[in-house]
Amino acid sequence: MGKYFGTDGFRGEANVVLTADHAFQVGRFLGWYYGELKHQAGSEEPPRVVIGKDTRRSSYMFEYSLVGGLVASGADAYLLHVTTTPSVAYVTRTEGFDCGIMISASHNPYYDNGIKLINGNGEKMEESVICLIEAYLDGKLEAFGRQWQELPLAKRYHIGRTVDHVAGRNRYIGYLIGLGMYSFKGMKIGLDCANGSSWNIAKSVFDALGAKTYVINAEPDGYNINANAGSTHIEVLQKFVVEHGLDVGFAYDGDADRCLCVDEKGNAVSGDHILYICGKYLKEQGKLMHNTVVTTVMSNFGLYKAFDELGIDYAKTAVGDKYVYEYMTTNGCRLGGEQSGHIIFSKFACTGDGILTSLNIMDVMMARKKTLSQLCEGLTIYPQVLKNVLVADKTAAQADPDVRAAVAEVTAWLGDTGRILVRESGTEPKIRVMVEAQSMEVCREYVDHVVDVIRRKGHAID
Repeated sequence: MGKYFGTDGFRGEANVVLTADHAFQVGRFLGWYYGELKHQAGSEEPPRVVIGKDTRRSSYMFEYSLVGGLVASGADAYLLHVTTTPSVAYVTRTEGFDCGIMISASHNPYYDNGIKLINGNGEKMEESVICLIEAYLDGKLEAFGRQWQELPLAKRYHIGRTVDHVAGRNRYIGYLIGLGMYSFKGMKIGLDCANGSSWNIAKSVFDALGAKTYVINAEPDGYNINANAGSTHIEVLQKFVVEHGLDVGFAYDGDADRCLCVDEKGNAVSGDHILYICGKYLKEQGKLMHNTVVTTVMSNFGLYKAFDELGIDYAKTAVGDKYVYEYMTTNGCRLGGEQSGHIIFSKFACTGDGILTSLNIMDVMMARKKTLSQLCEGLTIYPQVLKNVLVADKTAAQADPDVRAAVAEVTAWLGDTGRILVRESGTEPKIRVMVEAQSMEVCREYVDHVVDVIRRKGHAID
């Protein structure tokens, strides 16, 4: 991770960590950089950049700042307006854009925001380009064989333009509808849109496929994104599904690249469950490439045990769908994801896509003529406790000898009956302490043991 960009973009509190000036500079760089690439390739065409945003009040500010920087550097900016992160990736990839930008802080509170960059293939931006952007933000840019103190401004007819491109979002909706393998007629489906990007997309997709849809948290006001809603507050949808007698429920996060589910009994269905259901189905269909599902180190022991029983191989990457996708592309895998609900189906998308994930779950339910709870049978999730500790310095906290000693102690105590994982958040100033064991009591005791050391050594911010 760099100084500004983490595993999922440049993210932080709006106008505190991430400012409008930062956004303008990012736009200036991208417009200039892709223009210079075109120029060196002998093209006089302006760069084309597509932009989407979530429903945060600050997203409009960052959109205008990015557009200002882009057109000042000679790029044309195409606006999808409020849309999902995977839709930006789809439009970038299928319509020949030089890059895409999504303005979102995903599952974070409304006062945070972020800039996610997508390359021309619809994938997360290459680290080499991110490094150049960070250098530019620090006034130390070296590119194309020279040092740049200031980037040239476009003049006269070279100044870029801004284009309304809501048609691109509509094409994405059509793409999702076209992926539906079955009619959902007769199915009662709950959708929790988290007052975020999916609020004007998800219902259209499920309605078109014949479902009776019941939607909650689809009235964004700029402040209520993720507030007691969506995949980070799955309990809201759990209650809703039971009260309304629904067949299934799907909860998205702020930018809809995640999906968690609720079965007909009101049980929460995690990303691990989704990987189990879809991995098993793909294997049965003979479509699980290399017989491998890609997970992260945060996936539950129970998932690996279930895969062992099914004869399915698995890989473990660092946390972040970026790393999952990198492994999938390098090794030709078709299915991967995270416990949090970032699920990647590489045949259909280059990033996690919450609505696409829910469609795949529906297809398995319809194909197997089973309820979601029945599809989850065979997977036993081990008890797990995760605590997030807000810290002043993530690296210093993890490197502290006493903290490392406490982690080693817990590792020894658990032996082969569980595991502990301590890691830095890629998107927030937090240390995440997770223990899986045979009982919740043991999990809590061992997590608290490490957290207490972090606090005692003065790393935690209360």
